[in-house]
Amino acid sequence: MEKLNDIVISRAIVEKFMERLTDNLAVDVAIAGAGPAGIVAGYYLTRYGYKVAIFERKLSVGGGMWGGGIMFNFIVVQEDAASVLGEFAVEPQPYGEKGYYTACSVETMAKLTAKATENGVTIFNAMTVEDVAWDGSRVQGVVINWSAVDAAGLHVDPITVKATYVIDATGHDCDIVRTLVRKNKVKLFTPTGEIAGECSMFAIQAEKDVISNTREVYPGIYVAGMSANAVFGSQRMGPVFGGMILSGKRVANLIHQSLSDSVFATAGAE
Repeated sequence: MEKLNDIVISRAIVEKFMERLTDNLAVDVAIAGAGPAGIVAGYYLTRYGYKVAIFERKLSVGGGMWGGGIMFNFIVVQEDAASVLGEFAVEPQPYGEKGYYTACSVETMAKLTAKATENGVTIFNAMTVEDVAWDGSRVQGVVINWSAVDAAGLHVDPITVKATYVIDATGHDCDIVRTLVRKNKVKLFTPTGEIAGECSMFAIQAEKDVISNTREVYPGIYVAGMSANAVFGSQRMGPVFGGMILSGKRVANLIHQSLSDSVFATAGAE
């Protein structure tokens, strides 16, 4: 084996990362949060031919899926979600009760991530979306910084990523929409114009609502996964992940329809 050169190793990492970052400063869709909803959304959007970057504040992707329920690393999905998982080479197993399927949470999240990245989704981990770019009437992109900067409370200015659409898939806290409302006092497309907040667990209702609540909540920004239920005031569902998966697919379809009809030029076409 040839002797390794530390500087060559460092140069390779820096150059390749800078190529990736520079190439993703303008995208069709920027997604905040690399949980199951965000990953699935990215996969379907890239299948439609769009340029997609996902920004995940943690070092690992996957949100809460890795832990299943109380760190028993299995998840439950419904039949319609089980068929979607088949596209990711995940084969959920029928449970004793009709309509219930189980899958290993580790295998599922690993395959979702692998399939999405193979399909062209770019994931930036350890990077926080701390704000949105906003022109006074429409969200124009996201503002990003290293998660370590945020955690340390350092005063380091961020950079901006232009995006035709943004998806808030940050989960229960709906951080991106919350920041948009807090800073700019905008009215959302919710019944009250405000963030309704997440209610306590009721899986049956929450699984239905997370799909119907997946939509545009303000010009230029959509909500998906638990962010959708938190913004529109529905309940949480626990370790049932079918709604998350279907929410990711739905938001991709909605954005595809909007971009197909839109006057906005997509980043991939520039």
